[in-house]
Amino acid sequence: MGNDPTQSANILDYVVVRDQKVASRYRNGKKIAIAHFVEDYMHGRVDVVGDLQDFIKIRTRFFSYDLTSHHWSFFFRKFIPSVTVHSKSQDERIIRGHYDRGNDFFGGFLGDRMIYTSAFFRSGNETLEEAQDNKLDLVCQKLQLKPGERLLDIGCGWGTLLAHSAKYYGTDSTGITIAQAGADYANAQIERWGVKNSARALRMDYRSIPADKYDKVSCLEMAEHVGVKNFTKFMRQINGLLKDDGLFYLQIAGLKAGVHAESLSWGLFMSEYIFPGADASMPLSFVVKRLEKAGFEIHSVENIGIHYSQTIQLWLHNWRKHESEIMAAYGQWWYRCWEIFLSWSVDIAKQGNSTCFQIVCNKNLETFHRRRYFNAVNLGERDAVGREEISSFATAD
Repeated sequence: MGNDPTQSANILDYVVVRDQKVASRYRNGKKIAIAHFVEDYMHGRVDVVGDLQDFIKIRTRFFSYDLTSHHWSFFFRKFIPSVTVHSKSQDERIIRGHYDRGNDFFGGFLGDRMIYTSAFFRSGNETLEEAQDNKLDLVCQKLQLKPGERLLDIGCGWGTLLAHSAKYYGTDSTGITIAQAGADYANAQIERWGVKNSARALRMDYRSIPADKYDKVSCLEMAEHVGVKNFTKFMRQINGLLKDDGLFYLQIAGLKAGVHAESLSWGLFMSEYIFPGADASMPLSFVVKRLEKAGFEIHSVENIGIHYSQTIQLWLHNWRKHESEIMAAYGQWWYRCWEIFLSWSVDIAKQGNSTCFQIVCNKNLETFHRRRYFNAVNLGERDAVGREEISSFATAD
C-alpha cells in the first residue's frame, strides 16, 4: 500500500520488524502501547519506513498510551526513590550523568549557542540562533538589567546567558551549574567573548551557593531538577539571595493541569531517559502557589509552549544533520532515544500537553519600587527594543 499517512491503517506499512520476538505485537491488528514501540525502536528491534517524525504525527492511529510493566518497574524502582530523596549526592550522580555526557552530544542538537532551554520567536521563521538571541535579550530586558548590576544565573548550562548579559548589558554575572563539562565550556566561552573579568561559571550544587545579595536572579529550566520535595525551599533560598529591590526571572517547563494519558506516557519516558530526577515540571498553579509562599509577588507570566515546539523542531533538524557523528561516538541507541524525544516532544508542546512559562517576580514588600514596571518589557508580544533602550527605561522613576 506504500507509506501514505493519509490512507494506510496497517502499521506494517510504516514499521519493519527486525526482531521476531516482538513481531506478534505488530501483526495482531490491535493498538500497541507506545512505550513498547519506543523501546523496540531505540533497541533496533524495529525500523521505521520513511520519516520518523511523520510517523509520530499519526501515532494515535496505531498506538495506545496504556501503562506497561516497564513503566511500573521504572516508577517503583527509580522514580519514587529519586522524588523522595533528592539528596546532594543523588542529584549530582543523576544530573551529571546526563549533562556531563559530552558537549559534542548536546552540541549535536543545540547548535552554536549551546542553550538547552526554549528559544523565543517573533515571526516563527527565525533560525535557532536568531531565536535564542531573541530569548537572551528578552530575559535581560525582563530583568531590566543595568550596567554594574550583579546577576546570579542558577543552572547556567554552558554559560551563554552569562556571556551575553556581561557583554551587552554590562552586568557582573555569576553562573552556577552542577556539570563540570558545562562549567568548563562556559568559562572558555566567557573568555572568548572577552568578558572574563565580569562573568564566571562555578561548579556547585545550588544548595551550596554562598549567602550573598544579587540585584537580579535568573533560573532557566533548572528548577525542575530541584524536585517537588525541595521546590518551596529553593524559592525561599532565591528570595534570600535577592536584594529587596531586585527581580527574579524563572523559566520553567510545565504540564497541562489534570491527568492525560499521553502526557503520562511521554512524561515517564522523559523521566527515565531524558531528564532523570526532574520531577518538578508541574502545572502553573503549583509554581505560582510556591513562589507566593516563598515571599514573591508575581509580576508577569507568559506561556511560551509554542515557542518550545518550534525550538525542538529546530533541535531535531540539527540532530539529524549530525546523525553520522552521533552514531559514531555514541551508537544507535542514544541517537534513536533523542530522535524519539525530539520528534514526540514537538507535538506534545504544540498540543499544549507540555509547555513552558516565563515568570517575572519581585519580593512582596510594601516598599518595593513598582513604578519600575512602567514602560518595561513585560510580554514577548511587545515590539523588540534595543539593548541600549532597556538601560534607559530600566532606571526611570
